[in-house]
Amino acid sequence: MTQAPTYQPGFGNHVSSEAVPGALPIGRNSPQHVPFGLYAEQLSGTAFTAPRSENRRSWLYRLRPTANHPAFTPYAGAPRFKSAPYNDIPPSPNRLRWDPLPLPTEPLDWLDGLVSYGGTGSVADQSGVGIHLYAANRDMDRAFFSADGELLIVPEQGRLAIDTELGRIDLAPLQIAIIPRGVRFRIALPDGQARGYVCENYGALFRLPDLGPIGANGLANPRDFETPIAWYEDSDAPCEVVQKFQGRLWTTTLDHSPFDVVAWHGNLAPCRYDLTRFNAINTVSFDHPDPSIFTVLTAPSDTPGTANCDFVIFPPRWMVAEGTFRPPWFHRNVMSEFMGLILGAYDAKEGGFAPGGASLHNQMNGHGPDRASYDKAIAAELAPHRIADTMAFMFETRHVVRPTRWAVQTPTMQLDYDAVWTGFAKAQLPE
Repeated sequence: MTQAPTYQPGFGNHVSSEAVPGALPIGRNSPQHVPFGLYAEQLSGTAFTAPRSENRRSWLYRLRPTANHPAFTPYAGAPRFKSAPYNDIPPSPNRLRWDPLPLPTEPLDWLDGLVSYGGTGSVADQSGVGIHLYAANRDMDRAFFSADGELLIVPEQGRLAIDTELGRIDLAPLQIAIIPRGVRFRIALPDGQARGYVCENYGALFRLPDLGPIGANGLANPRDFETPIAWYEDSDAPCEVVQKFQGRLWTTTLDHSPFDVVAWHGNLAPCRYDLTRFNAINTVSFDHPDPSIFTVLTAPSDTPGTANCDFVIFPPRWMVAEGTFRPPWFHRNVMSEFMGLILGAYDAKEGGFAPGGASLHNQMNGHGPDRASYDKAIAAELAPHRIADTMAFMFETRHVVRPTRWAVQTPTMQLDYDAVWTGFAKAQLPE
């Protein structure tokens, strides 16, 4: 029986971990003789000269160096997994919404089950994001990594067992995982099939948002993030490694397992977070707060206060505002909003937005509650009310999200989405 993964708490902490006692060098990173003949290797997630507060790197001690591999050749799989810039069709101002991605009927692992819905920026410029969904029904028997960006994985259905170079992560719906750029991993499906969302962040690394006037506590608490401890696989069986590099997929085959890191230390590592531990801050007087108050993680841009990407959730919470229209208000936003639903219903959409589905409201185009949600909200008795059994989320970005051709042509796109905002009566002014 395989032992369950274990973790160390904290976000961005400097962790020291060894799967074999004595494997981790003490007092220096790259000694002349590494214990047990292991190879010292640095994994840099930021530039060497990044400020100390932002510098992310880890030292790995492995059975073989990662440089020990044959040349990569183009990979023909994952035909729907694309990268920014998404220029195959012009960007659209129209509001878009999709039914859930169907689970596959043919065998597909997590990598080949990725489907790109759109994104922003450019992998070459190291800015923007790619937005993907996955639907899979087979364990991966190879490794994958993205050289283009870190991956934020949001399961909606089915657990994921993720083996990474730095440790193992068990991930279930209502949890998220961050896999740093360049870290190799593979995913097995304990439940036989799985579906969910992925944000590929090409820009500055995700971090916890500043709390400002909120104070020292609230939102996502650092201690609730979990980093796996060292784990390794000593295997001389061939293993395929697929990488995403400058928007294209490449493959090579090693004569050994790539998961051979026996010890490591540093502050660049995969981690997971339980969304049910999010400490929501909400109004206790009047008016619905800005959705930014629900930010779990943010990837900043070069403009202060304007994110390359915010990961925002809408968890179970109490609504107590007095004299207030309680669902999210009608809105036009300079930021673009891609939404998904993990559980239950979203309080601004009475119908049509299902778990596993998605919607896109691009920059400066009006959106808000549908007619059914509006009518219900203005008629509601404003007693304290708990929104329960729900978990929606949003990838919010400063740039226009360009959908892929597949996303606007798939049968899962709801061609009648605009109709949810029809039927609103004209306001009556006094004569």
